[in-house]
Amino acid sequence: MPPTTGASPLRPLPLPDDLTEGFWAGVTAHRLQIQRCVACRGWTHAPALTCQFCGGGDLRFEPVSGRGTLHSWTVLHDPPGPGFKDLLPLIVGVVELDEQPRLFLVSNLVNVAPGELRLGLPLKVTYEQVTPERVLPLFEPAA
Repeated sequence: MPPTTGASPLRPLPLPDDLTEGFWAGVTAHRLQIQRCVACRGWTHAPALTCQFCGGGDLRFEPVSGRGTLHSWTVLHDPPGPGFKDLLPLIVGVVELDEQPRLFLVSNLVNVAPGELRLGLPLKVTYEQVTPERVLPLFEPAA
């Protein structure tokens, strides 16, 4: 049986590890930060041990603007698990961050109807405090 708070089951939450801790620590502080290579200055996401561009091993988490554009999306009308029932329709988007072409982050889109979605829609990060310990980065249309 999944863990619950009150009558609603919780949805799965991230479990930071050594590689992703910098990303999740930033999110907890309501700051989006992505790994950046010290040598070539390329951004890498999802967190990795080495730079995807030059192979360098000195990657550090640096703040990004939290702005991007909608690259792709899907709309879920059936919950992927019990904790998602109250979030339908659930929009899962691929956001291309402004800092670098093809720097993608997958997240839920909020404060937008499925019919309003379009390629290139300007987006900005927002945060959802899911539990006292866990915050999720979400994206919404930029004003």
